[in-house]
Amino acid sequence: MKLYSSLIIIVGIIAFTLQSFRCSHTMPAHTDKTSKHMYSYLALGDSYTIGEAVPADKSFPYQLNDSLKTVSISVNDPKIIAVTGWTTQNLINAIASSNIRGNKYDFVTLLIGVNDQYQGLSQTNYRTNFIQLLNTSITFAKGDATRVFVISIPDYGVTPFANGRENTIGPEIDQFNAINKEESDRAGVNYCNITPISKEAATNPSLIAPDGLHPSAKMYALWVQQLKPMVEARLKKITR
Repeated sequence: MKLYSSLIIIVGIIAFTLQSFRCSHTMPAHTDKTSKHMYSYLALGDSYTIGEAVPADKSFPYQLNDSLKTVSISVNDPKIIAVTGWTTQNLINAIASSNIRGNKYDFVTLLIGVNDQYQGLSQTNYRTNFIQLLNTSITFAKGDATRVFVISIPDYGVTPFANGRENTIGPEIDQFNAINKEESDRAGVNYCNITPISKEAATNPSLIAPDGLHPSAKMYALWVQQLKPMVEARLKKITR
């Protein structure tokens, strides 16, 4: 009887041990890193980045975040360093005096230069400053140029504010964009050319904000349609 009882106890111990082993080696449930991870986003620029004349949530950085949610990519509210009227030098100075130095972000957008053109500043100086801002953006983007997205300068020459100076403003904007495109390609960052979209405002007033100068929420949405696939593709690579 004692032998029988001992056998029962031994069998029970073995069964418990095997069950514990199975539980400890159960494969974890699959998780979708894309949907769980919260990305960080830095937006650098001027009035076109803060969305002058439209609600903040209709600016392109916020619309970009909302559009990424539709593909299960969650992004924290963008950290925006931008003020209406800023030139490249203003942006450089603002970054230098900000509290974000040393911070790292999953991706960065950069749109700057219209006020350099508007104020008649040197294109040579623009190139120098833009290169510095590119390098700064790459540093913020964890040293990875492919996480930086440069957006071309829109052509405000077609807006009511330009008062018929399209033939002067348009070519100058194209010259500044030729510089930022060349330097973007050289640095290996992404480039999103939204200037053709901005020119559509010449025949579509709904693309212009009530102030007669800046893009409307509708135009920003068109920018995002072009920018989103680029950002989505890069962020999905990060999760792999």
